[in-house]
Amino acid sequence: MVTLYRELYRQDLLDTTYYAHDSFIFNKRETNVSPAARQRIEELTNKAVDLAERRLKIDPKDKDALFARGYAKGMHASFATLVDHSFSKAAKEGLSSRTDSEEVLKIDPDYVDAKMAMGIQQFAVASLPRLVRIMVGIFGVGGNKEKGLVLLRDCAARGTVTSVESRTALSLFLRHDGRYGEALGVTQTLVAQYPHDYLFRLEEANLLKDGGTGMRAVDSYRAVIADAHKNGYFIEPRLHMAYYGLAEAERGQNLIHDAADHYLAAASAPAASDWVKKRAQLNAGQMLDLLGRRDDAVRQYQLASAPIGDQSQADEARKYLKKPYKGK
Repeated sequence: MVTLYRELYRQDLLDTTYYAHDSFIFNKRETNVSPAARQRIEELTNKAVDLAERRLKIDPKDKDALFARGYAKGMHASFATLVDHSFSKAAKEGLSSRTDSEEVLKIDPDYVDAKMAMGIQQFAVASLPRLVRIMVGIFGVGGNKEKGLVLLRDCAARGTVTSVESRTALSLFLRHDGRYGEALGVTQTLVAQYPHDYLFRLEEANLLKDGGTGMRAVDSYRAVIADAHKNGYFIEPRLHMAYYGLAEAERGQNLIHDAADHYLAAASAPAASDWVKKRAQLNAGQMLDLLGRRDDAVRQYQLASAPIGDQSQADEARKYLKKPYKGK
């Protein structure tokens, strides 16, 4: 789990803003997962599944082994979804994880942790666009959002192993559906439990922004950035994520000069993925146009539309190369 999610973090694939809307499903992001990292993730997944299956050969009703096998497959399904954009593969692995979890609950109805995989799979499949749902439905995969949320809430409240993971997923799903107040309440329990977790702190600020409390969000992002500059406060904080969120919040409050500065800070952060850099460059150009700094804006649009690397912002950037952004 550590190996897989550390790699997702390094690829900027744990930036929850990316998943707040359905557009991520169709906008495949290029990643640069090294062959060595990919091989290690595959090896560890296969080893976890193999260890579980060895125990299941001895005792087919070994609930811990069933849970572990389902957990490993569920984690790998997230990798298939986020890195490879392979929804059919992820759906099959997710269904297998869900099936193992259902078997666990047949053996022991009080094995609450098994509800996490079921809850995630139920909500995730139900959230897919209709065409994609039809495609994954071929594999017998169905979903229901509210059932998924109920399962995750129970696991979050009573789970022994997966309470943190369930609350993380619950917050993300609630945010996806625009239920920002509920999502914020869940995330704040994680922040209280893990105040030095960069992603939980960042998500609290994200939810304040999305929920319409602009200046509270600005203050929250600034607090995250201030803490990130304290030696050892966070582990490997990817500051471009906070700078970008802060710029978005400042833009919403019409703090155009500050927003321009922080989009530029996000774009120039050495660890930022190309996808983040191009987004930040485009938005920085827009803010610079509003400030009357046309030459500086053009430079950012040129960077955002460069033919190398991520191309998701290229068409929009080329449009503003021809005509300045006017805030509409």
